[in-house]
Amino acid sequence: MFNTKIDISISVLVTMLLVPFSGWTAGTAPSAAATKALFDAGKPFEQDLVMTAYYSPLPDQCCYVKGSYMADVELNGEGHHGADGTAVYPGMVAAPPSYPFGTRLVLPGIGTVTVHDRGGAIQEWQDAHRLDIWVGSGEEGLARALEFGVQRVRATVYPRESLEPAESLDITRLPAPPEQLHRFLAASMTLFDISAKADDHTASVTYLQQKLVELKYLQAKPNGTFGSATQKALEKFYGDMGITDAPDRLTEAGAAALEAALRRVTAKAPIAAIVSKESAPVSIFAAQRTLRFLGFYKGRTNGRYDQSFTDAVLAFQKKNGIVISDSEPGAGRIGPKTHAVIVSLWKQKHVRLAATRLLALRKLDQVLAKRGYTLSQYLGKGDHGEDVRTLQKFLITRGYLKDSVTGTFGAKTQTALIAYQKDAGIIASTKDAGAGFAGPATLAKYRQDVRQSLLKVVRAKGWEAI
Repeated sequence: MFNTKIDISISVLVTMLLVPFSGWTAGTAPSAAATKALFDAGKPFEQDLVMTAYYSPLPDQCCYVKGSYMADVELNGEGHHGADGTAVYPGMVAAPPSYPFGTRLVLPGIGTVTVHDRGGAIQEWQDAHRLDIWVGSGEEGLARALEFGVQRVRATVYPRESLEPAESLDITRLPAPPEQLHRFLAASMTLFDISAKADDHTASVTYLQQKLVELKYLQAKPNGTFGSATQKALEKFYGDMGITDAPDRLTEAGAAALEAALRRVTAKAPIAAIVSKESAPVSIFAAQRTLRFLGFYKGRTNGRYDQSFTDAVLAFQKKNGIVISDSEPGAGRIGPKTHAVIVSLWKQKHVRLAATRLLALRKLDQVLAKRGYTLSQYLGKGDHGEDVRTLQKFLITRGYLKDSVTGTFGAKTQTALIAYQKDAGIIASTKDAGAGFAGPATLAKYRQDVRQSLLKVVRAKGWEAI
């Protein structure tokens, strides 16, 4: 079965997060026999339906119902086929067990769909039958499912024996606004946590566009669509950073460089706009140090604009096409044009160095995941399993939990987690939202703490030590 779990997650999620639909009553329907009789008659009939939507999770989404792809797969199933073995496609729905596979339904304002799936929560209620519509994969599918919300219609049901209308459902006509996923974005999320490529229309693309706007590489308003403007902005950034990856997607190297660049947005220029022999020694000193960092000056950093430094400035200008000969006006002198190029290259080099460090931290995260130190899902009281054991081991090593590792998230684990959250500044009191629940902020802090522990080993003994 494919949909049994995914229906529970998305339908319950929609019910909790959106304005509840009034006017239905859940329960065991006394009309189950009557429904069977209608199907046995083999003629079309009308039926009130309460509809939600479900999707198939994909790797590298910006966010998940349970906090990670593997957790959602465990909760939802792989998301490839319906309960009758049919590959997922627009037009597939999950219906109660009394609806035979192949049953067709005409949904006013939506389209004509076919039953190929089941779901644990997809049952006959006292005044309506439940229906779940498959609306796509990945972030776009999740956004569409959330936007679909909970709807009630009176549909026409066609048993297989009746003259059925042709199937027709265009899920692209169902809105999938990326902003539906914004509430699930962790404040600590980085560009490493998303996947964005040409033609995507997702929250991940919106997040990427926001960062490109912040860096002034993109002027258009973020709209969640990876079109030509986004690709050109990414191409320009890749070129400036010396990244040779194709700009039709955000790569790991691109994510590292963007993260590094964002951290230097507010960095001040290292030198004055004009530096000459008449400048103060402190200004000349800063210029010497900056050109040394860029590899053009090898003399003494003494605050003197001597011939050695003049030659260094001239070499920089020629290398970057600012002047051609020694006799040109401004040759050997740092003016506005030379200043702009120096600052640009200074920023780029700092970004590249920082990106290298970020990629090293990324490698640490991969080691942590391989060793089973990564928490792959959100955790709360009543949960069981290996992730709970991992959390408990961490809380024990930090002195918050004294009991043995049980793999069950009980009251003691919750108390220990609250103490950790308070010390980490995640919550201020037990009344705060998320207290005692390992959600996005707690998992991010946990990862940071575990990463720092491993980084100490690397710094002391090298990568071979891990």
